[in-house]
Amino acid sequence: MADRYELKLPALKILQGTKEIYCFAVDGKKLHDFAAVSRIRRDDQKRLQGYQRPEVLSHIRSIRRYLESEGAMLPNAVVLAFDERVRFEPAVRSGDVKYSIPGELIIPVDESLTDDEKPAWLVDGQQRSAAIRDADLAEFPVAAVGFIASGQEEQRSQFILVNSTKPLPKGLVYELLPETTGQLPRSLARRALAARLMVHLNMGDGPFSGRISSPTSPTGDIKDNSVLKMLEHSIYEGALYQYRNATDGTGDEELMLAHLLAFWRPVASIFREAWGKPPKESRLTHGVGIQAMGFVMDRLTADVPVDKVDWDDVRATLRALEEHVAWTSGKWNFGDDHQPNWNSLQNTSKDVRLLSSYLQALVSA
Repeated sequence: MADRYELKLPALKILQGTKEIYCFAVDGKKLHDFAAVSRIRRDDQKRLQGYQRPEVLSHIRSIRRYLESEGAMLPNAVVLAFDERVRFEPAVRSGDVKYSIPGELIIPVDESLTDDEKPAWLVDGQQRSAAIRDADLAEFPVAAVGFIASGQEEQRSQFILVNSTKPLPKGLVYELLPETTGQLPRSLARRALAARLMVHLNMGDGPFSGRISSPTSPTGDIKDNSVLKMLEHSIYEGALYQYRNATDGTGDEELMLAHLLAFWRPVASIFREAWGKPPKESRLTHGVGIQAMGFVMDRLTADVPVDKVDWDDVRATLRALEEHVAWTSGKWNFGDDHQPNWNSLQNTSKDVRLLSSYLQALVSA
């Protein structure tokens, strides 16, 4: 029969504004008894589940070797998000310090629970906890910081903030952004709407379906950052701006998505061969092409709602580009004896400007 008990740990409750955090020590060998590591994935309905990067086995092995050596020390605290089953009982106290309250943190442990049912989630310290779990040690106490989270949205927000000073994979941040709550750095908050649209494109039925590379779409071959740049420019300066609420930064995502699909479906159809190839074989699915065609969309449809755009005229304009593009072979004819090979264009600001200006001049002629 599985063990059920309460793990009682001496702790400090620290008041930070309206938030409460708990500082305590716990045997790292027991972390996985009550804490789950939530790895990012999507369920059958394509809803985001979890929020952490996959374990890096080589890094875990190196930490384990260190832990098994003499004098090993891990001074950095692991960070845990608790649900409301975890409680804090203050001790009798005196003194003038109101923001630090000693007491006992009480964590229910039930070995029969699955990871989804455990009362805590590991927000930071995944690889350290895995190394301690696997190390040939009887115990290894670690410093820990915990907080009560209202749900996975808050956990994701805290995960991004906790890891914002580390080289957190950008693809992971971009996929988490649409489903986070709480205050985020301005640079990330600005990208949240674009990130939501990117997820809709990648999870939907349009030409981008499954094509955008992300932690939950590892077989995608179109770079997420290129799509995000295309979307972000259009939201703030292009065709999608008309659907944006400039006051609070939100937007009519349904109309934005409809506008995007109405443009990119004919792009994928008219340039079918180029769209079907990976970026190494096609400059259309390459970052330079994705961003340049985004500028074309903005030039052709800016300030015109999706239901008012003459999409037959847009398709005709796109077909007229066929004889002027070199997505998969040949040379680009930029004039003035500037005719680079098709694959010499790179995803740089200079080449994006060059190709964007060229295509926009053609569709405006």
